[in-house]
Amino acid sequence: SGRTDRHRLNKGGERQANRVLHIVAVVRLRYCPRTQAYLQRRTEQGLTKRDIIRCLKRYILREAHTAIMKDLALTA
Repeated sequence: SGRTDRHRLNKGGERQANRVLHIVAVVRLRYCPRTQAYLQRRTEQGLTKRDIIRCLKRYILREAHTAIMKDLALTA
């Protein structure tokens, strides 16, 4: 409905990177206990699985960006 406010990722851009990000999110939901606990907690808050995956993708991207920037700082 019109009352739902979601932060949406841009559907355009690098499709291959978006696909990899989705695969990482789905695999983490299946195998990572920390991510499974996150799924349970967010489900109890009333989010749908699609919304949770959207949030998880942003979290994974922030983790990856931090790791890449640390690596760049060490090599520079």
